[in-house]
Amino acid sequence: MKSDFVKKGAQNASHRALYRALGLTEEELDRPLVGIVSSYNEIVPGHMNIDKIAEAVKTGVIMAGGTPFVFPAIAVCDGIAMGHVGMKYSLVTRELIADSTEAMALAHGFDALVMIPNCDKNVPGLLMAAARINVPTVFVSGGPMLAGNIDGKKTSLSSMFEAVGEYNAGKISEEKLCEFECKTCPTCGSCSGMYTANSMNCLTEAIGMGLRGNGTIPAVYSARIALAKRAGMAVMELLKKDIRPRDIMTKEAFMNALTVDMALGCSTNSMLHLPAIAHECGININLEIANEISAKTPNLCHLAPAGNAYMEDLDRAGGVFAVMNELDKKGLLNTDCITVNGRTVRENIRECPNLDHSIIRPIEEPYSATGGIAVLKGNLAHDGCVVKRSAVLPEMLVHEGPAKVFDCEEDAQAAINGGKILPGDVVVIRYEGPKGGPGMREMLNPTSAIMGMGLGNSVALVTDGRFSGATRGACIGHVTPEAASGGMIGIVKDGDIISINIPENRIELKLSESEIKSRMEKFVPKAKSLSGYLKRYAAMVSGGAAGAIVDI
Repeated sequence: MKSDFVKKGAQNASHRALYRALGLTEEELDRPLVGIVSSYNEIVPGHMNIDKIAEAVKTGVIMAGGTPFVFPAIAVCDGIAMGHVGMKYSLVTRELIADSTEAMALAHGFDALVMIPNCDKNVPGLLMAAARINVPTVFVSGGPMLAGNIDGKKTSLSSMFEAVGEYNAGKISEEKLCEFECKTCPTCGSCSGMYTANSMNCLTEAIGMGLRGNGTIPAVYSARIALAKRAGMAVMELLKKDIRPRDIMTKEAFMNALTVDMALGCSTNSMLHLPAIAHECGININLEIANEISAKTPNLCHLAPAGNAYMEDLDRAGGVFAVMNELDKKGLLNTDCITVNGRTVRENIRECPNLDHSIIRPIEEPYSATGGIAVLKGNLAHDGCVVKRSAVLPEMLVHEGPAKVFDCEEDAQAAINGGKILPGDVVVIRYEGPKGGPGMREMLNPTSAIMGMGLGNSVALVTDGRFSGATRGACIGHVTPEAASGGMIGIVKDGDIISINIPENRIELKLSESEIKSRMEKFVPKAKSLSGYLKRYAAMVSGGAAGAIVDI
């Protein structure tokens, strides 16, 4: 066992003395030591139940003959951090989570690990750590929230943000806004649509690192506790078979994850996280690969914010494995990939039929013939930018209009709330990228305001920042190179015409070559005065097209 170098032999008597200080017995020390990485805290709704998940995992580990130890990982609630300086500290925690978990796991010589993430950065951060540490590892999340219900219609966090836009536009009363506030998020768990947290938990199943139901079983269901026990038992089986994360997270597994991503219509943030996780596995995923997969993968699901279905509905319809079953009918997956239950993808999905064709479209009757995410390129984004195509209204798939330019989210939000954005406009928000933000803030407030004010069918938004998975509409993020790195988004002026063609994967700033050259020669990116962690992060981080990777 890996832990023997910590606990066996006379030279390790001092280590054993410290284990005994924990109250361990000889029998416990003779067993494999299993680290349980718990993202529990009392501020994030998606994490407030993880203490119970961790206890269930411990039970499973003990039942299967291991000795479990819980240690923590941090978590930021993107919803609470949204729209203020706190959002600068969201994406950057992905690296902190990976680094601190690596440090804890390797410092203490664990034989195996069970990771318990839930919200946006914890899932990719812990997957990155799993690849680095490379001991047998199983993921089990805290689970999604149940949808709310207002006036007989299901709701989720995106409904709440759009309700604020409706209130600001005078479309609903303060009393109705309060009703949304009190009923939109009725339980603990990750917010109930196909937002980033649920996207990444579903993709953890698709890539093979999570058991069936990891992404979809609601947080408040007893089945979630049972799943956690099974995860604890499963990691002991992986240990016996010596199956490790890099055995599971192969290039073929990442292609499977990208394919499922397109079928589900996941958050655009998956285009940041999958490349970063693959990088830790020594695998390169670029945005061109994403478009190649999207071109041949039908979009089978329209979960909120793209539609009126929620995670509980996807779970009832058969979950991620049922989606994979549909994809396999057209041979779109590599079904020989091994997974954390020791079985192949083929073995896992063959008995997981699609139980509700209104939630998971049959492969022959998709919402669209191409995937839910598109990568656009052009002179405004030489290295690429990303849009959730499945959440764009048909009339906005092709759009051309004058730019309204803002150098931060707050200024754009004020203009939207003040009625300064007109039908046909293209809102440009820059200096919000990985370096320029720094931290690549999500833009859920302005995008929700645009939708709530009835401008979703006539206004586009382009940014070098990013979007929440709850965003819908013609919202194009991750523009790379970003303004702070000298990208062309930094030279756009009010009134410049921007052309967006999502079906053709193109985005262009319609200026003459001579005008572009003249502006670029004069362009000096704005600099911000930074300190602390954000200063170090801005100095080390790559662009959004590369996954905002910190690798120095």
